Amino acid sequence: MARQLVFVHGRAQEHKDSVALKADWIDAWKKGLAKSGLTMPIDESDIRFPYYGDTLFDLVEETDPDKAAKVVVRGEGTSEEQKEFIRSVLEEVKARAVTEEQFQEVAGQAVVERGPLNWGWVQSILETVDKYVPGASGASIALATNDVFQYLKNPGIRDVIDTGVRSAVDPGVETVVVSHSLGTVVAFNVLRRDGDDAGWNVPLFVTVGSPLAVTAIKKGLRPIKHPTCVGDWYNAMDGGDIVALYPLDSDNFDVDPAIENKTDVENHTSNQHGIAGYLDDKDVARRIYDALVAD
Repeated sequence: MARQLVFVHGRAQEHKDSVALKADWIDAWKKGLAKSGLTMPIDESDIRFPYYGDTLFDLVEETDPDKAAKVVVRGEGTSEEQKEFIRSVLEEVKARAVTEEQFQEVAGQAVVERGPLNWGWVQSILETVDKYVPGASGASIALATNDVFQYLKNPGIRDVIDTGVRSAVDPGVETVVVSHSLGTVVAFNVLRRDGDDAGWNVPLFVTVGSPLAVTAIKKGLRPIKHPTCVGDWYNAMDGGDIVALYPLDSDNFDVDPAIENKTDVENHTSNQHGIAGYLDDKDVARRIYDALVAD
């Protein structure tokens, strides 16, 4: 039986056609393969695309993306645990993506003096990102951070999403899993927790644009370990991707066996985070191909 391929998408995919989204992922991968003179080694019927975009959107009650972004950015109706999670993630974004001078220019002296415990500090980080990080959106980062929080902390949301992803992997069938952004958090959690009991065999796990090494996210996923159902783990990132702040290396995401990291992707999408800019990378595309055709 041919190996199968499972794509696990990230956030902001609500109200989209899952068939068209799958086709977009496949088209981007084909472009990457063409750079090595290769074509897709499996049939499209052997590619699974578990879609949870509408589920996530509906469960966190994001009836209007602009309104939802404003609520998160303002900290309205959010618990202290949620605020602390968002604050922690954005502190790392600030440290990695903007300079202290840029932040102080936007924040103003009063916010700087009150420090990180003031919600204005968080808002200023997002405003600094808007002003100084090309292609990045502070509101989008706030929403993405909130969605990760909801997945990690809300069992109702997590269980519905995990059930959909689990259904895409057939026990006993060698399956390559490729995940992006929030999807890397979902895929890692499911593979680590359920893979052995479900009888999964994953010769290669690919993560691209992954926030797994962000401190608050790691804490929410403990214990951190290499999923035992996974053979090799390959992680790719663009250094300018504001979601993927760190490589998944021994300093930031220490697991055994170690993860192979590619940190020089030149993601051509506007925010350097889009899936098309990862799947059409020559090395990423070839790595997936090799895992699917290996004896």
